[in-house]
Amino acid sequence: MSNPERINIPWRTALPMIWNYARTRIGEQISAVTFIILYLVGFKILVLNAPPTDALQISTGIGMVVLGLAFFLEGLFLGLMPLGERVGVQLPQRCSIMVIMFFGLLLGIGATLAEPAIASLRLAGITVTPWETPLLFRLLEIDTNSLVMAIGIGVGFAVAFGMARFYYGIPIKPFIFIMVPLLLALSAWCLRDKSLAGIVNLAWDTGGVTTGPVTVPLVLAMGIGVSRSAGRQEGGASGFGVVALASLFPVLGVLLLGIFLNASTPEPVAVTEFFAPTNRSNALMLVPSEDKLAAIAFQRGDETARRAYYGDDEKYGLVLRSLADEERRSELLGRMSLQDWLVRRASSHERAIIASVKSVSLQSEGKGGNQFGEVIKTESGLAFRAVIPIVLLLIVVLVFMLRDRPRRPDEVVLGIVFALVGMAVLTSGIRLGLAPLGDQVGRPLPQVFRSETHEEGRVILEPFEPESVLTAFTQHGEASRFFYFRDRAGTPRPVPFEPSRYDAENRRYEHIVERPPLFGPELTMVGIALVFLFAFGMGYGSTVAEPALSALGSTVEDLTVGMVTRNGVVRTVSLGVGIGLLAGVARILYGFSTGWLLISSYLAVLILTWFSEEDFASIAWDSGGVTTGPITVPLVLAMGLGIGGELKVVDGFGIVAMASVFPILTMLVYGIMVQRRQRRILQADTEETHEA
Repeated sequence: MSNPERINIPWRTALPMIWNYARTRIGEQISAVTFIILYLVGFKILVLNAPPTDALQISTGIGMVVLGLAFFLEGLFLGLMPLGERVGVQLPQRCSIMVIMFFGLLLGIGATLAEPAIASLRLAGITVTPWETPLLFRLLEIDTNSLVMAIGIGVGFAVAFGMARFYYGIPIKPFIFIMVPLLLALSAWCLRDKSLAGIVNLAWDTGGVTTGPVTVPLVLAMGIGVSRSAGRQEGGASGFGVVALASLFPVLGVLLLGIFLNASTPEPVAVTEFFAPTNRSNALMLVPSEDKLAAIAFQRGDETARRAYYGDDEKYGLVLRSLADEERRSELLGRMSLQDWLVRRASSHERAIIASVKSVSLQSEGKGGNQFGEVIKTESGLAFRAVIPIVLLLIVVLVFMLRDRPRRPDEVVLGIVFALVGMAVLTSGIRLGLAPLGDQVGRPLPQVFRSETHEEGRVILEPFEPESVLTAFTQHGEASRFFYFRDRAGTPRPVPFEPSRYDAENRRYEHIVERPPLFGPELTMVGIALVFLFAFGMGYGSTVAEPALSALGSTVEDLTVGMVTRNGVVRTVSLGVGIGLLAGVARILYGFSTGWLLISSYLAVLILTWFSEEDFASIAWDSGGVTTGPITVPLVLAMGLGIGGELKVVDGFGIVAMASVFPILTMLVYGIMVQRRQRRILQADTEETHEA
């Protein structure tokens, strides 16, 4: 059958049509991200009592996320999906199952590299230290490409086995009962080693990162083609289950990579030992140069780390004073401003040295424009490296192996361009908007339940007039000195005067802006409850708005002929994500091991899977992957790492893993309840028939 003739539409007619279509697609993405953004911003303003900093950058980043996601998904449907569907339908008809599995392996690797959420892993290592968790630092900072490749190979094997499962009609349960106990046993073994224990949380998080808008549609397209060629398309839920495999195999890949690298990675040591000159050879095994090592001491360490690195107090003091030079400051602090470094990393002794330098400026360096350009340039290159390989793979197989070509090559080319542009804009928006917003909410979150005053910032008042200091007396004659300071709103407020912070020679005073406990020193339990409520609400609310989950719910409702409703699926999965985020935040706040939490959760899931029907087990296990999309993953990762950084937790990973396992748990419970209801209905019908 020949292709229909093209219809030429005048530009005056076409432009309004294109505009309406684009407005609809962008509106869908706005609807998907609106709740979670408003929720985070509202919590920060109303509960944390602080508006987001860098509001212009964050707003621009969020806008880029919306626009980039719209372009990326449109490019996926116009370019990558038609290629994947055409290969998926024809490849099983012309090739053996071994060739299909090999192609599935390559497809899984390529699809993983093109997943937008993978970009979040590149940002995740910013709070990890090479002395506390050297192996985790190595995976995230040094061997990042090896980490991504291990994840990709894991997804590739998942797709290969998924194709074999579709071809031979193998149930999903045997794969689950083999893989999950294997992963749990391997995780428990890793937890016994101090270095390997640091990567268990990361490994299980990668399972949620991989199942996004690229992998799932392409894999399902391949699976449908294989099922049709094998004559197994009659199974209602035959297309489910492969997402579950794509969530499990990457965990195995990361754990095996960590075990392989562990032998050549230094052991965790104290910060003074790591930066000591006698340990320099071991430190340079993790950090590529002396300059980078000094930068890590400033950006991730404390005064102890910096003193240990320089060894000599005189040299150490000279380096601190050199922060007055903008170029030197950029080398040591990176993108962190001096003001932020003084608040978050510097000791009181270091602040005094910095304050004594007359030429130092504590104002923001104003690199916003440069940073924006650098981010766009970097992410554009990474988008090209991510999208083009999978496109070339699909085209080579389609054109040279199958002797076919796309039906509408111009649409495919346009789709590829859209995917490239969309991914570059999307990942740039994640770096500029979502990641900073998640960090800004996560980092001050512990203030909600802390009972002590928290330092919020420092302001240098210059010139400072001692005559402005006043004296106040209590009824018992006790004197205290204070002066008036205008806050952000311009309201004069009395603040205490500390003589030790006044430099009389330079007429300079360092004012510490402090935030009192949000709920008073006696209401920490209320604060903890509020944190847990925030985590649950974020998980539940953001998942309810997830378009992929709504599509899954509609599919399940059709397959079960209305016995399982779409709303039931959406609310059950959302409940699981909310509980998962609550559990993940609790793990970071209280410092208990994610490994044992994962082991207990997955053991419960295995028991429920045993008592579940095959079709519903496949649906339940896939629901864990649907919840972790390109919006949720960066925010959750940034929030977890922000909380972990504030509480000095070794790593803040594990929240995504919790958000993946608990939806499976709640869906299995829901499925067993539905099965029991079905049995009661059938039993009642049978009794009525006998009575009749």
